[in-house]
Amino acid sequence: MNTSNNRDTRRKVANLSILGTTQIHPRNPYIMALWSVAFPGFGHLLLSKYIRGLGLVIWELFINQASQLNLAMVYSFMGDIESAKEVLNVRLMSLYIPIYLFSIWDSYRTTVDLNKIYFLGEKEKPEIKVLTVKPLEINYLDKRNPLLAAFWAMTIPSVGQLYNHRVINGFFTLIYTVIFIYYSHFLEGIHYLFQGELEKSTAVINKQWLLYIPSFYFFTIYDSYMNTVENNKLFEAEQRNYLKQQYQPTHFKIKKGNKVR
Repeated sequence: MNTSNNRDTRRKVANLSILGTTQIHPRNPYIMALWSVAFPGFGHLLLSKYIRGLGLVIWELFINQASQLNLAMVYSFMGDIESAKEVLNVRLMSLYIPIYLFSIWDSYRTTVDLNKIYFLGEKEKPEIKVLTVKPLEINYLDKRNPLLAAFWAMTIPSVGQLYNHRVINGFFTLIYTVIFIYYSHFLEGIHYLFQGELEKSTAVINKQWLLYIPSFYFFTIYDSYMNTVENNKLFEAEQRNYLKQQYQPTHFKIKKGNKVR
């Protein structure tokens, strides 16, 4: 695609910077909404809407800690309803519910809108940058292994995202990993469990903080895998467009069925 056409491109579907590769690609709105159900802000982070997503994650942590919602849920799962009522701050729950529902609705709505933008932008065949070189960092498009990204995310949340050069998500994921592990005493509980001291392992665990870990852990695995797959698709699309523009004769047509492309 020539320079003038690139300037006339109305919709960009990808941007390569030293902080990562941000792209618009088709997503399932229900999956994004379900990640917001699991943890407000996760759906937005998957959509690369970092400011809104991180804001919702911080809000979730603040209001959940203040209302002791996780602890109340643990007691409810154990059938101890009276203890759940005792620890739950009902006043703050009234603030929690509207933002929680908004994050679900907004991640669904945004996914639908971004899908429309993608299909419109794809028709324009916009230029995709393949290399960014800056004094502090280098980012480039290449093919990576999605299973390897998921594996690294399983070892330590954030490493899979760094493997895929998603620096913003990786940085904040690492911070949250340290916070959740430290305040939940998760590693201490595992240590005592391996020693066979089940009662001590249960006693040392902070249930309020522990309940954040499952959704957070599986989110980082999904985020690492899914974005590696989409990064590979972006690499292939850029390579395909480049080869067509540079080497395919303008009169060459591909016949598919009864249509000529």
